[in-house]
Order: sequence, then C-alpha cells, then structure tokens
Amino acid sequence: MSIAELLPLLRNLSRTEKLQIMQFLVQQLADEEALSLQPGATYNVWSPFNSHDAALKLAALLEEDKQANDG
Repeated sequence: MSIAELLPLLRNLSRTEKLQIMQFLVQQLADEEALSLQPGATYNVWSPFNSHDAALKLAALLEEDKQANDG
C-alpha cells in the first residue's frame, strides 16, 4: 500500500486510533534505532568538558555582544 492510499484512511480514524498509530510508529522507529547499537560496543560521545577552545570563543563572542549592546 502506498502512502497516497494510506493517508486518506488515516484521516478517517478516530483521535484514539490516530494516537495508537503514532505510538506504534514511534515504537517501530525506536526498535530500528536500537538495532544499530551493538551490545558491549564502545561509542564515542562528544562532551564540552575540557573544551577550552570553545570556551574561549564563547567568551569572545559574549564580550563582543556586550560591547555592541553597551556602546
């Protein structure tokens, strides 16, 4: 069934049925996402901790903004 055929059918559903469809689809997406993560695998996660260059850049931008708004 194509999405063009599906959309009119979905429009005719009750509010409760639409919410059930949404819950089903969200669960399907979550299950698919979980499949991409492997148990016991190590994944790199970026953190701003010890990101001194970013802190300096932010401080400079805040100072520029302060000068622009004060002057």
